[in-house]
Amino acid sequence: MAIDSEKKLAISDPILEIIIHQIPKPTIESTNDVFHDLMSCIFEQQIHYRSTKRIFAKALKKSSIERLSLDNFYLVEEHYLKNSNLATGKYETLVAFMEYWSNNTKDFNTLSDNEVVKELSSIKGIGKWTIDMILLYTLQRQNVFPYDDFHLKQIMVSLYGLNEKVKLKAQMLEIAENWGEQKSLAVLYLLAYKHYNKSL
Repeated sequence: MAIDSEKKLAISDPILEIIIHQIPKPTIESTNDVFHDLMSCIFEQQIHYRSTKRIFAKALKKSSIERLSLDNFYLVEEHYLKNSNLATGKYETLVAFMEYWSNNTKDFNTLSDNEVVKELSSIKGIGKWTIDMILLYTLQRQNVFPYDDFHLKQIMVSLYGLNEKVKLKAQMLEIAENWGEQKSLAVLYLLAYKHYNKSL
């Protein structure tokens, strides 16, 4: 009899076992739209699924569009960017991404995780955290562990009693190894737990 993902995580990690029994299973209604979601990461240094400032949402609202694309980006430039104080680095990344997108027609759903990393990391200003967000939320890949994520670090330090001053990444990776091929689900549970437990 096959063991479902939650049971596998619960067996492998006693802390996750408690969380899994305390909160609903985290679900993401993905846009499956790499352009739209990656733009949200650039705009507010956060992917819109997790945004609290909602800068990206405000930019879309002011531009009267629901889904950002290469074809309607000019509306955001006209109605939002023209009057915003977007940092130079962010703007340069926007331009680099737009140039990449206009010259590529790849279907990211057909690419492996490593291929996605290779493609997106070739764009100036797109780093590991952004790529991990696209893999985790947009493409909903199964085995993503964004150890650079500030909130994930904070949660794991608190729940697992990690020493954040000594090789924190190595400590996090050691714990994540226990999650096998279900790292994404474990991460989503931990992030959701923070939402439910405001003391973290």
